Amino acid sequence: MNMASTVPVALRDGAGDRDAHDRVVVSCHGLKRSIGAQVILDVNRLRLARGRIYLLSGPNGAGKTTLLRVLAGLDRASCAAFQFDGEAIDLAQYPQSVRRRIGFVHHHPLLFSTSLHANIGYGLKAAGVARAEAKRRIADAIEWAGLGGLVDRPSRALSAGEKQRVALARAHALDPVLYLLDEPKANLDERGREMVTSLIGC
Repeated sequence: MNMASTVPVALRDGAGDRDAHDRVVVSCHGLKRSIGAQVILDVNRLRLARGRIYLLSGPNGAGKTTLLRVLAGLDRASCAAFQFDGEAIDLAQYPQSVRRRIGFVHHHPLLFSTSLHANIGYGLKAAGVARAEAKRRIADAIEWAGLGGLVDRPSRALSAGEKQRVALARAHALDPVLYLLDEPKANLDERGREMVTSLIGC
């Protein structure tokens, strides 16, 4: 069966900065990923502007997730030219500084068997964010995602929709320029889809 699915790509607006709105954040051409002799991704040109939400739609196997993983620096690819926020990037040596400005959320998010605070703060700890600042960002992310009533619940007891909101909050805490969301509403019930929709705006 040839099933179609959609994944959103969202770029945060430049608050209070007119010039930031519509500024191209990702620009590339000749983007290609191959496994052996098989080409699994071939993108002639891609431009993503700040303050926009893009939906990638296509049949299973079309390369949507692969593209998101390449943009997030998780999968290697070749590219004739790639720029992130005006900076030329070598995809073979994907800078950690760029990776930290991108929030990637998998459609089956992994949560650790720890507290909700620790799950949301994982990326902040890995990035070396100071404890006081991390605490502030975690609290902000919990409020943003509407997770205040779940702070004492173990991650194993969360529903699929609640886990997805925790994963979104974890990405939000990093204050990324670019959100890459891989089918964030897949396998959720109606209420879960409504909650996630309210967060991502689509």
